[in-house]
Amino acid sequence: MPKRQRHQQLTQFIEDNPFITDRELTRLLKVSIQTIRLDRMELGIPEVRERMKLMAERSYDSVRSLPLHEVIGDIVDLELDKSGISLFEIRQEHVFSRTSIARGHHLFAQANSLAVAVIDDAIALTVTADIRFLRPVRLGEKCIAKAYVKSISGERSKSKIECFTYVGEEMVFQGNFVIYRSAGEGEYEGGEVIADRN
Repeated sequence: MPKRQRHQQLTQFIEDNPFITDRELTRLLKVSIQTIRLDRMELGIPEVRERMKLMAERSYDSVRSLPLHEVIGDIVDLELDKSGISLFEIRQEHVFSRTSIARGHHLFAQANSLAVAVIDDAIALTVTADIRFLRPVRLGEKCIAKAYVKSISGERSKSKIECFTYVGEEMVFQGNFVIYRSAGEGEYEGGEVIADRN
């Protein structure tokens, strides 16, 4: 493949998936890792960690429904009541020791906390979750969760959120969440939630 064409494809792959690694690019473009690194340098494209940092530093809406440290994974994009993206790398503490396969509750926690984080309200709680694990996730893999608000109903008291988690281009988890939101019915005072329930 001519260099110019390879550069166009490389740029397109990175635009489509900013989290794609050099190793994945070598597989897609059928060239050595050194060639990928040289191509990126020529094109002025930073490595995946720098790209993630840049995305995280971009201005996005602030999480309202829970403290940021309670979100599982790093939020890299967030539009309240619309969509959100988080990145979660599977480490040794997230896997079964014998198989190096991620424990399911970590994938669920990433998706669930993102579904709550995307809600534009001070109080947001999961009511129901319909989830599917599509394939095992292994040590070292990076999970990219994408959440989309599909509807807000009942005078804004509940929202339906779809969440899809990918490793590279492959979907590994799917979840449909119903999230309760206070919709202004309660106010925080001294750590208590005051609500008119009549």
